[in-house]
Amino acid sequence: MLMIILGSWKDDYTAPHGKGCQMNPAYSVILFTTASGAGYGLLSLLCLAGASHGRASTMAFAFTSLFIALALITIGLLSSTLHLGRPERAWRALSQWRSSWLSREGVAAVVTYPLAIAFAACWSGLVDLPQLIAPLGYATALMCWITVFCTAKIYSTLKTIRAWYQPLTIPVYLAFSAATGSVWLTAIAYVFGRFAPAQSVLSILALLVLIILKFLYWRRLEKDPRSHTMAAATGLGEGVRQWEVPHTSTNFLMKEMGYVVARRHAQRLRILTLALLDLAFLFIVLCSHWPWLSLPAVPVIMFAAWVERWLFFAQAEHVVGLFYGKENA
Repeated sequence: MLMIILGSWKDDYTAPHGKGCQMNPAYSVILFTTASGAGYGLLSLLCLAGASHGRASTMAFAFTSLFIALALITIGLLSSTLHLGRPERAWRALSQWRSSWLSREGVAAVVTYPLAIAFAACWSGLVDLPQLIAPLGYATALMCWITVFCTAKIYSTLKTIRAWYQPLTIPVYLAFSAATGSVWLTAIAYVFGRFAPAQSVLSILALLVLIILKFLYWRRLEKDPRSHTMAAATGLGEGVRQWEVPHTSTNFLMKEMGYVVARRHAQRLRILTLALLDLAFLFIVLCSHWPWLSLPAVPVIMFAAWVERWLFFAQAEHVVGLFYGKENA
């Protein structure tokens, strides 16, 4: 459905030379941030539940829920390498953890795996060490949130992109992870006959926080001044403008960052995102009477996350646009 929507507006998104400079959304990165975010959210909640209540009620519930969480995380992490020019060299990024948030994210993700596996063995009862469930649960949950935080920091530290360089980027990423993970947990618990009102309450709170934060994020994006100008970049004062186009043919920067979302379509996608989040919120609220509604809430919120993340990348204006004739960014 989303591909049909985006495809029908293709002409509005492809920017003529010099008309804009927004990021070209890479579907591999969108899949990475949506799938791994949900996986880390689900895994952290399972770990906190185990740390608070002890061993899982059944081995089937433990293995199924943990498998889904780790599958989402793994799919997301593997998809992120598809955007690289040389995916086989992705492991080298781990060596730059002193200066790169992307490298720190990779290190955190690698550290999370053995902790999650150890927790799974103890929580499921496969290994009879109940005294380790709580420490492993808390440690794994902490690493989950550290990994999501590092992912958000990759974007929030980029001063060249106004839409990302703001205080709400990190809270939105964390809120999406918590909301998608809690909805997944509610649905899985229902399937295994372990549904409890506390699960739906957690999902309701997470969704409510997410809706508010995303609304405030978009509002700030519209109201913040576009301070990046050619005059500021060159230091030559007002009146500086592009004299002639820098290139006579399409290049890498124009393909990757010469992307414009028509304002009316961006507004529609924002409305679609909020509508999907509201629908997921309604499903979870009604779970107290009809727990089966947690099942359709999962695809609804994952679709909402996909639309939101596509728009997050598509509306990110890079200052390189000044080089191609854009007045401000």
